[in-house]
Amino acid sequence: MTDLSDELLPTTRRALLHRLAVAQAEGRTPSMVAGVLRDGRLVWSGARSMVDGHAPTTDVQYRIGSITKTFVAVLVLRLRDEGLLDLSDPLGRHLPGTPADGATVAQLLSHSAGLASETPGPWWERTDGALRPGLADVLEAERPLRHPAGRVHHYSNPTYALLGALVERLRGGEHWGEVLRREVLEPLGMDRTGLLPEHPHAGGFAVHPWADVLLPEPLTDTGRMAPAGQLWSTVADLAKWAAFLTSGHEKVLSAGTVAEMRRPAVGTEPDDWSETYGLGLQLVQHDGRILHGHSGSMPGFTAGLWVSEADGLAAIAFSNATSGPRTAAVAAELLALTAQHEPRIPEPWRPLAEFDEQLLALTGPWYWGAAPHGLRLTADRGLELSVLGRAGRAGRFRAEADGTWTGLNDYYAGETLRVVRAADGSVSHLDIGSFVFTREPYGPADAVPGGVDPQGWRVY
Repeated sequence: MTDLSDELLPTTRRALLHRLAVAQAEGRTPSMVAGVLRDGRLVWSGARSMVDGHAPTTDVQYRIGSITKTFVAVLVLRLRDEGLLDLSDPLGRHLPGTPADGATVAQLLSHSAGLASETPGPWWERTDGALRPGLADVLEAERPLRHPAGRVHHYSNPTYALLGALVERLRGGEHWGEVLRREVLEPLGMDRTGLLPEHPHAGGFAVHPWADVLLPEPLTDTGRMAPAGQLWSTVADLAKWAAFLTSGHEKVLSAGTVAEMRRPAVGTEPDDWSETYGLGLQLVQHDGRILHGHSGSMPGFTAGLWVSEADGLAAIAFSNATSGPRTAAVAAELLALTAQHEPRIPEPWRPLAEFDEQLLALTGPWYWGAAPHGLRLTADRGLELSVLGRAGRAGRFRAEADGTWTGLNDYYAGETLRVVRAADGSVSHLDIGSFVFTREPYGPADAVPGGVDPQGWRVY
């Protein structure tokens, strides 16, 4: 195992090892292995095993279950970024003849297409894929839908079988696993991740509920259902994947597309939410922070990978028991422990390296009607709008080549900010998606939609 002894403080390492040891012992799993990343680097790893002196290393493969779905989602988004499909396209446009012809690609990625959770027939996770040779075999012909498409989040394993087939269709019939290897795993240096185990790898077990005895689980090739959960990987390889899910990679997906994956794509509960789904990524709230990643399970194995963008941290955990510890929760707790013991130290404040005098002149107070806002200049000619009073909406904006800005978050996400100039070239007002911001409350009158009472402000 890589020596990471100097990466974290001794008290942090002790706390992480203690949490892992408790999870392995109380969860009654033959082994557990875990790792923590900080700023994209693996800074801690630990393992516990039922065999003295034989703990797994970060190079031992475990089955990662539904974390596989994050890889399939990346393949689909690569197709979108290449212009081979649009997320709003119905599946039938590219892969006709399935029960999900009318569902959009985005709905499939976010489990909101309404498809059944599981396949018909025997439990696909413990049976050979030869029992389901075609796409028609992964969904019931009579009742494939459980909900109207696009209405609710309903987790569906067969959905990702369809997405794997979509990748194959648009890559000229090449197997999705080979596409994954060439387009994603090789560029990221993930040579210990694949559809079938390679030595060294853990064996999967069931643990008897009322006695400390084990039953080996079958290692099946699930065929058409493999995109839902077949991949094997290691802590070292998933550390590279966690880093990618934070920042993207120039040869795989841009940082902007990866950020799109982790935005909620389905509705949440009106009062509060603890878990939702993006485009192939789970989003959870844990210990006051938002994490993105995925949990995973297959017979004999459980896994979890979570990233906290705000903390610059990620954590991975594997176990080789079917229903032992809540491994995904352990990964989230390892991340939280690291953040608690060693909170992120912010970068030093530094002034802008350069700025434009005309942009600087745009900063300061602006008014939407009578609601005061403040506009400040950020790096790369960006703008940040803040609310100074009790009403209004804040937003961050990215500079575009045509002299406009595009909203990046919340209400103004995707909306255009334009600087509107008067006939003499001076700045009249700002326009954000038809909302007018002026330098004075409701002034100048000709810039305010609907005009302003000619008598102006007065006392009643």
